Amino acid sequence: MNYELTSGKREWTRMNANQLQADGKLVSMEAVYRIVGCAIEVLNELGHGLRERPYQNALAVEFGLRRVPCTQPPRYNMVYKTFKVGEYVPDLIAFYKVVVYAKVIDAITDLERGRMLNYLKISGLQVGVILNFRRPILEWERIALERNS
Repeated sequence: MNYELTSGKREWTRMNANQLQADGKLVSMEAVYRIVGCAIEVLNELGHGLRERPYQNALAVEFGLRRVPCTQPPRYNMVYKTFKVGEYVPDLIAFYKVVVYAKVIDAITDLERGRMLNYLKISGLQVGVILNFRRPILEWERIALERNS
């Protein structure tokens, strides 16, 4: 599914959840499957509907147990016309290339998808995964930022 966000004449960012690499494989799909596997284990152990922080912490632990490379969240400067206007600190970065966004919400909506697109733009990374721990069955979405050539 492709989303194109436009405002008047100005074209914004494109999201392509089915973006392919040159070899025909989805970008970072194996990494996303491993992240989702960790999230399912966390959900099974902790249960659903808690606050977000315990899920983020448990994901970091599970990543370590499964040898999924996970970095301490770096701080990314938010820049507007060459001026720093804020910082973005992601929940987690797995495999040095996937932004992991853990939520406890009714459902993943365009709001979360839009935020993930912004997070990908700010971080310079290409792939993110939104994990929703609200219900007994994990809801998740993979978001890929389409790079313009």
